Amino acid sequence: MIGGGNPITVQSMTNTHTEDADATIAQILRLEEAGCDIIRSTVPTLEAAEAFSKIKKSIHIPIVADIHFDYRMALAAMENGADAIRINPGNIGGHDRIKAVVDMAKERHIPIRVGVNSGSLEKDIIQKYGHVTAEGLVESALDKVRIIEELGYDQMVISIKSSDVLMCIRAHELIAEQTDYPLHVGITEAGTVYSGTIKSSVGLGVILAKGIGDTIRVSLTGDPVEEVRVGKRILQTLGLRRGSIEVVSCPTCGRTQIDLISLANDVERMVEGIPLDIKVAVMGCIVNGPGEAAEADLGICGGKGTGLLIRHGEIIRKVPERELLGALREELENWTGDI
Repeated sequence: MIGGGNPITVQSMTNTHTEDADATIAQILRLEEAGCDIIRSTVPTLEAAEAFSKIKKSIHIPIVADIHFDYRMALAAMENGADAIRINPGNIGGHDRIKAVVDMAKERHIPIRVGVNSGSLEKDIIQKYGHVTAEGLVESALDKVRIIEELGYDQMVISIKSSDVLMCIRAHELIAEQTDYPLHVGITEAGTVYSGTIKSSVGLGVILAKGIGDTIRVSLTGDPVEEVRVGKRILQTLGLRRGSIEVVSCPTCGRTQIDLISLANDVERMVEGIPLDIKVAVMGCIVNGPGEAAEADLGICGGKGTGLLIRHGEIIRKVPERELLGALREELENWTGDI
């Protein structure tokens, strides 16, 4: 469920050829394991739409059919089990074609995501505002929503995206004042895993912190699993998703006498997927480490060839450096939260 006070969901999109059902299934299962809540796959051909039938039988999360230009692909995708469709009513044809899509969605109780991107804004709206603007994005999206409402359907999610972070933030502020429909939030074409993570974290962070948004996608040029990992971390950082371990670690300095960089990365990989809502600290020296780790539920603090294991601010034992990761793992496996 999206909206209505439900937890904010994390989405991604497959980058396989949807016609290759086996490859698409394999990628979706990897995304499920990473914590993806909803997946979207493109439907450029009838073969891709027909593949949805096989894909649906092997996955465990809702799948959205991404449709552009050909309304018949929307109909075929719904016939083959799509849980939702993503369309821009402005690019799938005339009124009769839009109505055919809406009628089938209504009959099958399939939600419609209405998507508008800054790169595909209508020429008349660009001319009205002089260039692509947040106001133009909102106007375009709400125009599309009205088309579907006038056909008697209101099960919609709205998506307005731009690669311009500040424009995207402003557009979401504006549309949140004008509609109660659930909002799909994302910075489109954000970039590589490095730059895209930064842009998405800033943009989504500001929007979500304002209480705007019901589902998110981090759009990265890379493995879709990275989109899910970043999305989950954004929600966790904002206190909008619980049930996973937060790892904090110091930036290292000349006092560090253990391989803290490797250790911190090992800890982060180790705790991924462990359903504990706690904070784990990985600190590099005994000068500030014990005090900083006291703010975490569990921590390790390095010394010269040794380290301290700390629970709720209390040192519980000293262990050799090579055993720190194992000692932390043992504590997590037996975690009760007792002080």
